[in-house]
Amino acid sequence: MIPSPPLETIPPREYQVFSGDDLNSSLLEISLGPHHPSTHGVFRMDAVLDGETVTKLKPVFGYLHRNHEKLAENTTYLGSMPYTDRLDYFCSMTNNWAYALTIEKLSGMAVPERAEYIRIIMAELTRLVNHSALIGFFINDLGALGTPLLYALREREKILDLFEWASGARMMCNYFRFGGCRNDLPPDWLEKCKEVVDAFPAFLDEYEQLLRENEIIVSRTQNVGVLSKELAISAGITGPMLRASGVDYDIRKVDKYGYYDRFQFRVPLGDHGDCYDRFMLRLLEMRESVGILKQALKDIPAGPIIGGPPVRNFRPKAGEIYSRIESPKGELGFYVISNNQPKPYRYRVRPPSFINLTILEDLCLGQKIADAVIILGSIDIVLGEVDR
Repeated sequence: MIPSPPLETIPPREYQVFSGDDLNSSLLEISLGPHHPSTHGVFRMDAVLDGETVTKLKPVFGYLHRNHEKLAENTTYLGSMPYTDRLDYFCSMTNNWAYALTIEKLSGMAVPERAEYIRIIMAELTRLVNHSALIGFFINDLGALGTPLLYALREREKILDLFEWASGARMMCNYFRFGGCRNDLPPDWLEKCKEVVDAFPAFLDEYEQLLRENEIIVSRTQNVGVLSKELAISAGITGPMLRASGVDYDIRKVDKYGYYDRFQFRVPLGDHGDCYDRFMLRLLEMRESVGILKQALKDIPAGPIIGGPPVRNFRPKAGEIYSRIESPKGELGFYVISNNQPKPYRYRVRPPSFINLTILEDLCLGQKIADAVIILGSIDIVLGEVDR
């Protein structure tokens, strides 16, 4: 048996005593993603927490980068049209339109009246697809798994059927062309579209009744992630994010591209700029889109759908151009420099998801970590155009 050492040789123990201030200042760094189910793509948030309160947050992206801009600089102008589908893969029709509009302005192409109406119809159907899916995913982020999202996807399928009927594809439509559209609408397409549009308000009524005054949604979203008018303007925020903060700015009204000046529609605005306003604004915008669609379907004229023969390989005159549209997520713009060659000298995309994402930390500071996922969901990003 080994004898115990003398008591006097055992060194005294030192205990560290933490004061209340020491405990309150301890911070925890965590990483959400890149596989978190609520990050709307391959995306990561590096957050610093004081307890459950966010004190710092850094968006980390780049996992989905496909070198879109350099690909476009090494292919023909028309060859880039299918690539635009992949920017916002929920909204390929509006992606096509923004790019086509840019090249048309650069080269001075005219677009027939019927093609302009078709473009507006496709764009507003795309807005319905985007906003209904966004609300479904947003409620899913809140923890309501199943019903609201499935209702949204049910309505989305009806519109994707129309896209497939007209273009041959449900999501990557590649439907627009410089000077018009690739092909005319199939027989009976307009009648079926009218049926879908006429039935859509009933879905909105059902959706709004289910969600608008839901106690959990109200308590989790009101006064959460508030975006002030001043920050929204200075950060270049556009689309529903900007209008939810009370800024009356819609490119359909400002630029009047296409034939939007022929249609009567209102621009809904929020009062507080919080997650609840951003959620409600999209419901209101869908009602306005239904109104635009009813007018366009009623007044669409007959005639050609492209201005002249299809242009497969052409050389726009040397120059530069920036053109934009009001995509469902905000201002989607293309900047192109031509040097009179078959490929653009410079090609640049201004995606709303990327710009709107830059104020994520500002919205999350002082909020609980559980609310950071909700705030991200209310911004409505798609990583295809963030990591362009």
